[in-house]
Amino acid sequence: MPLEGQVVASFGRRYLVELADATILECVTRGRRHDVACGDRVRASRSDARQGVIEEIAPRSTLLYRSDAHREKIVCANATQIAIVAAAVPAFSHDLINRCLIAAEHGGMSALLVLNKSDLPQTAAARASLQEYTDLGYRLVTLCAKRDLRPLLPHLEARASVLVGQSGMGKSTIVNRLVPDAAARVAEISTALNSGRHTTTHARLYRLGATSSIIDSPGMQAFGLHHLGWQDAAQAFLEFRPWLGHCRFRDCRHLVEPGCAVEEAQRAGKITAGRLASYRRLAGELTHRGKTRRR
Repeated sequence: MPLEGQVVASFGRRYLVELADATILECVTRGRRHDVACGDRVRASRSDARQGVIEEIAPRSTLLYRSDAHREKIVCANATQIAIVAAAVPAFSHDLINRCLIAAEHGGMSALLVLNKSDLPQTAAARASLQEYTDLGYRLVTLCAKRDLRPLLPHLEARASVLVGQSGMGKSTIVNRLVPDAAARVAEISTALNSGRHTTTHARLYRLGATSSIIDSPGMQAFGLHHLGWQDAAQAFLEFRPWLGHCRFRDCRHLVEPGCAVEEAQRAGKITAGRLASYRRLAGELTHRGKTRRR
């Protein structure tokens, strides 16, 4: 009889599924299927007391994944919130933040900006540079994860959150403070699957309470969005929306076309130059991708 559970870790084609009674099954999939993601709700059958086979994936409410010219990588499923972690040191990428926000908007997830390492003297300038996002209505939490996580806790309540961000921003510190035995769990997973080198390169889900969870994802330096069209990208920029459909040309991509309403809005101070430049970099990639595929 199939058992219902949730994938709490994935390593290649091997998965850990947590059942309703908190039992953990080490699972594989049928055939060559490898699209199972951390956070998926699944049905599995037992092979023995500790092992099983994933038989079915339940419909997903959300799916977060990255893609470049060569492949797609699923980050997680069924998250309701993307928490984008940044810090003044090392320097964070606004372009990466913009792409994470696009993924949230396109995927139907809320977005939270977390500025970590507030004890650093450079934090004031970093926070000022993030004001363009708070001006758009995005939430921003500033904290020092090593000292006090209380500012973050209300934003995690009753949500399935996924932490994303560049390496070195303090995601692991946040997780270790939220889940004190997280390091022990990772070591246990490593032993169970005999794949210790993979434990920091795949997403892992931790329970924070009956209605809250957090997924720790690997650090990233790029967030490819090649699965989107340029129209999707433009729509995901909140401040673009009032101007979309008002350009001189119906097929305006807001790149170099004359009579572009989005560019006129930027000149009028309604859109920041940085956000428009970030969109144009992405739209240029998507346009080039389309031309390459048609050859």
